[in-house]
Amino acid sequence: MKAPLLLLVMALALGLAQAREDQVQIHGQAVGSQSFDATSAHFSYSERGRGDDITARWTLDTQGIPTHYEAKGVDYWKAPVEERFDLAQGRATWRNRVDQGDQALKAPAFYLPANPPPEFTAVLARALLKAPGHKLALLPGGNATIRPLQTMKVNGQDLTLYHITGLDFLPTPVWLHSADNATGAVLSDWLGTLPAELMPQREQLMDAQNAAAHAWHAELSRAHARIPKDGALLLTNARLFDPRDLSVREHMSVRIAGDRIVQVDADGKLPVPPGIETIDARGRFLMPGLWDVHQHFAEVEGVFDLIAGVTSARDMANDNVPMLARVKRFDEGTELGPRVVLAGIVEGTGPLAGPTDVRVSTREQAQAAVDWYAAHGYEQIKIYSSYPKELIAPIAEMAHAKGMRVSGHVPAFAVAREFIEAGADEIQHLNFVLLNFFPEFGETRGKDRYTFAAEKVSMFDLDDPRFAEFVALMQRHHTALDPTLVTLEGLFSGEPAQAPPALRPLVQRFPVVARRQMLSGAVAVPAGHEAAYKAAFPAFQKMAKRLYDAGITLMPGTDAFAGYSLHRDLELYSQAGIPNAEVLRMATLVPARLLGAEFDRGVIAPGKRADMILVDGDPLARMSDIRRIWRTIKGGRIIDPAALEQSLGIAPATP
Repeated sequence: MKAPLLLLVMALALGLAQAREDQVQIHGQAVGSQSFDATSAHFSYSERGRGDDITARWTLDTQGIPTHYEAKGVDYWKAPVEERFDLAQGRATWRNRVDQGDQALKAPAFYLPANPPPEFTAVLARALLKAPGHKLALLPGGNATIRPLQTMKVNGQDLTLYHITGLDFLPTPVWLHSADNATGAVLSDWLGTLPAELMPQREQLMDAQNAAAHAWHAELSRAHARIPKDGALLLTNARLFDPRDLSVREHMSVRIAGDRIVQVDADGKLPVPPGIETIDARGRFLMPGLWDVHQHFAEVEGVFDLIAGVTSARDMANDNVPMLARVKRFDEGTELGPRVVLAGIVEGTGPLAGPTDVRVSTREQAQAAVDWYAAHGYEQIKIYSSYPKELIAPIAEMAHAKGMRVSGHVPAFAVAREFIEAGADEIQHLNFVLLNFFPEFGETRGKDRYTFAAEKVSMFDLDDPRFAEFVALMQRHHTALDPTLVTLEGLFSGEPAQAPPALRPLVQRFPVVARRQMLSGAVAVPAGHEAAYKAAFPAFQKMAKRLYDAGITLMPGTDAFAGYSLHRDLELYSQAGIPNAEVLRMATLVPARLLGAEFDRGVIAPGKRADMILVDGDPLARMSDIRRIWRTIKGGRIIDPAALEQSLGIAPATP
């Protein structure tokens, strides 16, 4: 049989003989397209000037397993992507920017590309359905299985929702047509692809996926957030850190009843009720739970927060109604996650507007947004990059009248000084402070707000009188800063083929797809600009230290991979020269005070929430020890981070 005819027969067998074009959506908004047939796909989208653009071609054997794959294009940050895989005479070879291999195969194995189009998830699903026991070995490593969850009639057609396990931290969903296993839709909390005929049913499909995800999370919570007998717990023999005065007291005990701290005193001075569960800390470092003030919660971020000892966080923009439901599950304990302060995003219009439906171009729309957020328990308004400059002061006044804080990106064609003078209480991202001194730049809506900053920051003199004037302005207005140092480090690491520095100690323990997703994210360095990019992040660290020395309130926040990235963020503050005890205060008491939660969080004291962590080390001496969380306690519930990691498919840490 000639090759073209063979490919046609294979395509018919897979139910994909006809080419098709799907829409790419982010939070339900069209941002691009994926065109594909049985042997190729072109996946392209644009989101605030970022987005993948990848063309892939492949050949499959009769069992749907790739024998050839090649792809070219760019990733989300526009770094080049070039990939090739071949399987011939039982030997697999592959090369891409994150790994390469040459392996003899004794049994079938499915190659997972490093930067695949979404359609390849469905290609894998069909191969798994044909495989014995619906299980396949994966290249470069691991195993995948598939199981059906439910079948729904959508637009007169039966679609089946499948879960693939072994790729990521939680099951990967994919919809296939029940009759022939042709692709239905590939959807996630963030991005999805689906054909025109299924667009009206997107919410129906997502509801089914979400119900399955909620059941998975509820089981995880039941298994890993243990409530002590009778809700009573006694911690003994701990080194207790108090962020109020930066003291450490040896041999301390803490008694917990329900979700509150009842007593704190030296060992032996607390009455021990009969039968109370006791944890001997054995001299471990006991401190309040950590805060991350810049997150965007989606599928599994809450779990990683608790693994990393983050018991309080701030969500800095999300799909609002689902986020409210997620916070409710966090609070009820049916999903693992921290206590959350909500910031509601407001955005303008235009091609570079962020992915939200809260678009504002008039005072009336601004008032409606503030009213809705205030009525739904949001404590803050976050202004985004395309928001109209002339409406900053009006919305700040409206929000302040409701007792809400105001923060955000400095919108396009404004500078940080104007943002503060218009009423902003806080700025997200340190690069916007730098851009204050380059008003000619103006355009902050795309990725250039990072690349321009990378070019300029190391050349900016912090002794420039304009910097002192700006710091004085922040002091007068009590302006806080959420610098997201860890994000800036990742962007300017200059290594798109490596994991960001925050995850390098961990990434090899991750499941295969999760690991490869982490091996990308830096901004590609333009030729000839290597020196400027290398100097960029150290210069941002120096700026952060200068602001700290001036008394500006800094709060650790990541805008990156949850949990572990906060540990790196704290390390970066320490490396910048801020004393470790002060860094720990910045990550506990400071956000509790600024965000209105000091009444029950931020310190370990009677009457406060029982949110705390036991660290198997001394972060006052070595900030890197903050990575060694032995136990997380949230509301009196006990979590073993190592056991929780393993439940997500993360290999145990080597001693």
